[in-house]
Amino acid sequence: MLDIVTLQTVVLLAVFYKVGVPLVLGAYKCFLRPGKKLKKYGEWAVVTGATDGIGKALCVEFAKQGLNVFLISRTEAKLVEVEAELKTRFGGSRFGHLAVDFSGGFDAGKEAAVVAALDTLDVGVLANNVGMSYPFTKYYHELTDAEARDLLALNVESTFVMTKLALGDETKGMIARKRGAIVNTSSAAGTQISPLLAGYSGAKGGIVMFSKSLAAELKPKGIDVQVQTPLFVTTKLAKIKRASLTVPSPSTYAKAAVKAIGYDDAISPFWSHAIQLWLMDCLPTSFAVAIVANMHHAIRKKGLKKEAAKKEDKKAQ
Repeated sequence: MLDIVTLQTVVLLAVFYKVGVPLVLGAYKCFLRPGKKLKKYGEWAVVTGATDGIGKALCVEFAKQGLNVFLISRTEAKLVEVEAELKTRFGGSRFGHLAVDFSGGFDAGKEAAVVAALDTLDVGVLANNVGMSYPFTKYYHELTDAEARDLLALNVESTFVMTKLALGDETKGMIARKRGAIVNTSSAAGTQISPLLAGYSGAKGGIVMFSKSLAAELKPKGIDVQVQTPLFVTTKLAKIKRASLTVPSPSTYAKAAVKAIGYDDAISPFWSHAIQLWLMDCLPTSFAVAIVANMHHAIRKKGLKKEAAKKEDKKAQ
């Protein structure tokens, strides 16, 4: 039989394995592990959703590494503006852009435009960043048909198709060059049960498993695939304006995101996000779900109130 001392040792080792090891590894990944030189993957980085928030900040970080950057987003005028800004700041890099509206699906015309734009570029890094969430948390059946379709188009279809195009085949693309990095921006909602955010959570959860499976599939071919699962960042998508310890600015988040490329197949790269997700994983599932549900119900209540106020304002006009 185990004596008391042996039992205490076993318990301490178990606690260290469950608590100490993740904390030590997390601290190393977030603060001590050096970023990789991304030019080893190729000369160009391609970023979707590149004119705002995380996407724009990623463009800046890639340019800092000396990569050329190709921006893809919906609005031509904003693309021209951001590209001009980047050219002014980073004279040593080249830039290009393409206006693509990923909502409504990735039809043959959009695909042909992307293929033509990227055909001659040595694409080393693809950052699938474009996405959308709910206007505010609500029941899935309360979404409009267009919102439900666009959740798939912007979060899933865009990532799947852009990845396929960047990979190419044995004659061109990352597969032919036997090198490359694909970074898919998912969400913490894709790793947690998220009542009142089911469509977004499901779409982002699909990106998590797609990325992990693709990482295992492509590693032997010299291509690194990684999914990143942030929590809140001060972006239009999150509707948060002020940065804090738990809510980084796009610039702060992008620094951590780029530093993580080429390592884990799945990571929440910003340190406080990683801690929050670890704590959620430590909780019993039912308790974690209750916390998320309560938070989302409160957001829904505020959202409905604002929506009703807007309708009243329109009636009064």
